[in-house]
Amino acid sequence: MTGSSLRPVADGFQERLDEVRSRIAAASLDPASVRVVAVTKGFGVEAARLALAAGLTELGENYADELVVKAGQLAGDGAGQLAGDGAGQPVWHFLGSVQRNKVARLAPLVSWWQGVRRLEEGRAIARRHSGASVLIQVDVAGLPGRGGCPPDEVPELVAALRDEDLAVSGLMAVGPPGPPAASRAGFALVSSLADTLALPVRSMGMSDDLEVALAEGSTMVRVGRALFGERAPVTG
Repeated sequence: MTGSSLRPVADGFQERLDEVRSRIAAASLDPASVRVVAVTKGFGVEAARLALAAGLTELGENYADELVVKAGQLAGDGAGQLAGDGAGQPVWHFLGSVQRNKVARLAPLVSWWQGVRRLEEGRAIARRHSGASVLIQVDVAGLPGRGGCPPDEVPELVAALRDEDLAVSGLMAVGPPGPPAASRAGFALVSSLADTLALPVRSMGMSDDLEVALAEGSTMVRVGRALFGERAPVTG
């Protein structure tokens, strides 16, 4: 399976979840409004089951193959295969690069497409899932290979994606490598853009920098390692 090798995650999960909630409560003026996307990449379906049992119904995956497999396994549990907002049902967020040849498999499962960077990606989604909720990934790092839409091109992309009958719900950003404080300027820029464009969702902040992101206006954090522990290194 693509990504890190899979490992058990149940030991210490409740303590880690309590710690994440404490961090959000300390960093946010309105903790109840912060949405937590539990990123199960590299942990196997057990992580998804733990999250759902704890009331974390929003699940994030970076790899199409992992998402499809886990969605099928959860369907076998009776958790429901199609994306939905019902109690106990997984609400899948796709966090990886949108590869047009994989959209057809993902479209029946994914509720939120985070990381849309180009109009061509949006068109591929719209052909399979008209009205889908998308977040535009903003390039706040300016580093090769990190991806994202340049900030000055975001308003044009928002308008173009809306013309494709997509629901542009907000913006998403990945902070640069380094200390959490290095993310502050980029996150502030994303919040400012979202305010200007009247976009309510700001998906910013992960395990290491969620406090900085919340201080700069994040409404959604994407947390994997802080919930499920360290990913085991790939061997062999």
